[in-house]
Amino acid sequence: MELTSKQRAQLRGLANDLQPIVHIGKDGIGENLVKQANDALEARELIKCKVLENSQLTAREACDQLSVLTRSEQVQVIGTKFVLYRPSHKKDKTDKIVLVKDRKKKTTP
Repeated sequence: MELTSKQRAQLRGLANDLQPIVHIGKDGIGENLVKQANDALEARELIKCKVLENSQLTAREACDQLSVLTRSEQVQVIGTKFVLYRPSHKKDKTDKIVLVKDRKKKTTP
C-alpha cells in the first residue's frame, strides 16, 4: 500500500501526540525488536519509534530497515524519531484508522 501525500499528512497529525513505544538501542534491530514493532502495529496501526543515543543507526536507517521488516509504511522521520503505519488485519478491531482518499478532479474535454 503506497500512501498519498494527503494520507501521510493525516497520519503525521495523528502521530503528533504519540509517545515512542519502540526504542532502538545499541543492539540495533533484532528479532525481538521486530516482534515488538509488529505487535504494536497490529494493536495500534500507527506507532512512533525512537533511536537512542547509543545506537549505531540513524533514524532514517532504522526507519528504512524496520519498515521493510514489518511491511509497514514510513510516515515521517524527524531527528531521532520516526513514525510507521500498517493497517491492522484484525477483523474485530473497532478503532481502525480511516485514511482519506485523494479524489482526482475530472477534466471535461
